[in-house]
Amino acid sequence: MKFSKFGKALLMGALSAGVVLGVSSCVQSYSTGYLYVTGTSNATSTGNGIISGYKIDHNTGKLTSIHGLPVSSGGANPIRAVMPSGGRFLYVLNRGTNAASGSVCTTADPCQNANITQFVVGGNGILTAQETFYPLGTNPFRILTDSSGGYIYVLDHDSPSNASCSLALGSSATTCGAVEVYQISSTTGRLQLVVNAAVTSASGSALTYFPVPVNPIDFVLGNGYLLTMSGTSTDGDSIFPYTVATSGQLTINQNTSQPLNIKEGTALVYSTNLYVLDNEPVTLTSSSTYSNGTYPSQILPFTVGSGGSLTSLNGVVPDASTLSNPTSLVSLTSSSVTHIYVANQGNNTDTNNAQSGIAAYAEDNSGLLTFVNRQPFGTGAGPQCIVVDPSNQFIYTANYNDSTVVGHKVDPNAGTLSDLQTSSSSYTLTGPPTWCLVSGRTS
Repeated sequence: MKFSKFGKALLMGALSAGVVLGVSSCVQSYSTGYLYVTGTSNATSTGNGIISGYKIDHNTGKLTSIHGLPVSSGGANPIRAVMPSGGRFLYVLNRGTNAASGSVCTTADPCQNANITQFVVGGNGILTAQETFYPLGTNPFRILTDSSGGYIYVLDHDSPSNASCSLALGSSATTCGAVEVYQISSTTGRLQLVVNAAVTSASGSALTYFPVPVNPIDFVLGNGYLLTMSGTSTDGDSIFPYTVATSGQLTINQNTSQPLNIKEGTALVYSTNLYVLDNEPVTLTSSSTYSNGTYPSQILPFTVGSGGSLTSLNGVVPDASTLSNPTSLVSLTSSSVTHIYVANQGNNTDTNNAQSGIAAYAEDNSGLLTFVNRQPFGTGAGPQCIVVDPSNQFIYTANYNDSTVVGHKVDPNAGTLSDLQTSSSSYTLTGPPTWCLVSGRTS
């Protein structure tokens, strides 16, 4: 077949376009995962909370709203959400409301109608509500899942019954909190309660929960143990360990807690080591690692050993000097370097970011944390949570006081954070967020 000069020109143009498109396809933007954010009830007329969702662009970290979201969270006052490994299901813990304040649940005035709402994650990250499950304890406020994706754990501030507290925790325990354990069906995602095989009630029936010391603050799974931080103004904060079996069953190692010598613990995070976040001043003198002076809050690193025992790693790590109220922490390992990022909520009332921000640390092989930069990295006002995208390139916070999600690009070697290279690093939510999570499942 012969081509005219014009035809040859068209053919060469087409081939050139094909080469350009072929090269472009190698750097074409695609979603590296999804970011989901739970929000409070003022965003809907039903009184339910909402779930917003975004696609994360692999090249830039830009967020694009998932079509069909936000959706109802399935109940009022959503406080936490989890996604078991595999990314097929998402579960939201809705605390419910009470008569006095609506969302501030207390022992004297507990919230009603708490539930766990299950969602199926469909194509393009869309969420479809499935079933609703009802915790048995009072004022549930934390939820987590194990690494296998087989079990969900719920922390209740108040036990279903105080009559059984002493049976598990000793004769002096007249009140307590509780952990409920649920097995996740691998096919349907349904939750099935795991009863306490070790402790029975005073009447001889099996307990439907696992007692923990009074006034629980947070809990975490780490190194084969479930660790609960509890605290009172008189005794201070302490850690209570359970051994976790492959059946999801919890076994008490000892019915006494390990004191932390702090009184304002805010959160527990396990990532290779255990990190206790604490919102009270610490004064350092003659420190070779940190500047001498008084810091508004601190991080306490520990290793978790036999029986859930804690061993301090290099003592106290001060928070950034201009930040306060640390609420969440993530670690990111790349190029054999580990960096720790701590989100600080600040005073939780100021939309001008007072004392809000991210403190960044480098971690060595001994667990010692040193500041990446003594000046913290800015973010939105009152961050509730901090997450790393599945490609380990970007960090996001969801911020309560200004109802935003703010993204940062991570320098994997230096550990520093910078604004996303997009038109904006900040995304406006329809209402104040309460929690966030990411999924690497994109189909």
